[in-house]
Amino acid sequence: MRNERLVVLVEIALAIALAATLNMPGLRIKLPINIAGGTVALNMLPIFVLAIRRGWVPGVVAGLLYGFVDLLFDPFFVHPAQVVLDYPLAYALVGLGGLVSASWHRARAAETHVRASMLLSGGLVLGCSARLFSHWLSGMIFFGQSAPAGQPVWLYSLLYNASYILPSALMAAAAAAIVLPVLERAVPVRDGKGLAWRPSS
Repeated sequence: MRNERLVVLVEIALAIALAATLNMPGLRIKLPINIAGGTVALNMLPIFVLAIRRGWVPGVVAGLLYGFVDLLFDPFFVHPAQVVLDYPLAYALVGLGGLVSASWHRARAAETHVRASMLLSGGLVLGCSARLFSHWLSGMIFFGQSAPAGQPVWLYSLLYNASYILPSALMAAAAAAIVLPVLERAVPVRDGKGLAWRPSS
């Protein structure tokens, strides 16, 4: 059990490091409209992969810690509450995609590949939608003055944040569909008894 916890901690650390690497300049795209931050990048991928493999708790922890790392390297600060919404909370919410982890593992074990793919997509939609909600709330509260005349603030914030989160989510979905099966074959998730993951009877 102790060894398994150590492996999970190592995977959390690796996910944070990979997310930071995938968000480095040259590996991300800043769209012209994103004047107040936000880029198209694959930095959600390691957090999501960890959440699917290990569950939502390690995913949320990794996302939370990565949010602080992202703040150090790419800060955009106007208010303490905005920092929480746009950095640690936003990325912690990506980890909620791991709520489908157990069902995804069961589907893979039963070789019901269509169901596994649907669960993977559903988990990603959940995690990315939760992140979008956090940024959307931040945008409405702290960046509403940037909305064009006549456009509701809620719509401006939604369009602004969706402009980089949706492409990032599509990229992460495509990459996760390739990475997860390979990773599961190479380093299968193990239970507390040290056995390869298996659904409970």
